[in-house]
Amino acid sequence: MFHRGEPLTETVWDKLMLGLGTRKYGQAVREFSEAYGLEKSAVSERFIEASRNKLQQLMERRLDKMDFCALLIDATPFAGQQMVVALGIGQDGKKMILGIRQGATENATAVGELLGDLANRGLDFRAPRLYVLDGGKALHAAVKKYAGESAPIQRCQVHKRRNVLDHLTEEQKPAVAKKLNAAYALEDYGAAKQALHGLHRELMDLNPSAARSLGEGLEETLTVHRLNIPVQLRKTLASTNVIESAFSVVERVCLHVKRWQGGDQRERWVGSGLFVAEKQFRRVTGYKQIPKLIRELEVLISPKKGVARERRAS
Repeated sequence: MFHRGEPLTETVWDKLMLGLGTRKYGQAVREFSEAYGLEKSAVSERFIEASRNKLQQLMERRLDKMDFCALLIDATPFAGQQMVVALGIGQDGKKMILGIRQGATENATAVGELLGDLANRGLDFRAPRLYVLDGGKALHAAVKKYAGESAPIQRCQVHKRRNVLDHLTEEQKPAVAKKLNAAYALEDYGAAKQALHGLHRELMDLNPSAARSLGEGLEETLTVHRLNIPVQLRKTLASTNVIESAFSVVERVCLHVKRWQGGDQRERWVGSGLFVAEKQFRRVTGYKQIPKLIRELEVLISPKKGVARERRAS
């Protein structure tokens, strides 16, 4: 009976997600009972089966009846590959992993496949929604393709900060980081934009490469300001930190993996880790302010749709 059925497979997945290695699994349970089929090879087979099932569950969930006010997409380096992850924030403030794609780089093919899969599973890209991206060109182009040119995009302020600071010396970084943080912390859109343009002028004298990095997509780093999103909710939607936080769980559950191979190994482990992270998700900070975000999105998008309809009619 111990050899048969789903309970053992699910138990193996649970224990490995808690940090128990396949080599020590049998040893850990022998003190409770004689271990049947719990040597490393058997446990590995059980985990492959269980993790493949978890990945399938995650990747095939229907999205037809889901209402997401925001879609966050981030490409995270993992074990020598880029894992592109999409996470949705519902109108009730709950977070949900929507899909993952693996690629050698953050390329248009992987991103396009991910968004295409979301559309096939029922995600309505016509709905008013904020798209929070890590700043990659492939992500930007794919979102515009599926959601339209008028789709409001928020460039991750954390990624922008990193990109700018990467061009500076260690002595220059603290002062510039302080000014960037102060600019993004301003509540008023006009004031924040003015502060960033002032910093851009300073960087042109200090380090033109850093200035160009700041200037590229600067307006889109202030979309949450332009939409006048309340400060509490703005902190969540100004970056893709939610996905990076989920990946901290992925890294924890993958500590015992010593050798990464081809096939679906990375996707299975990342999918399992994200599944564990999702169980720990709480509502986003400021979720009660989401109705205001939706109203702002409708105001931003609706006039443009009206103009488009008039042009088609003429």
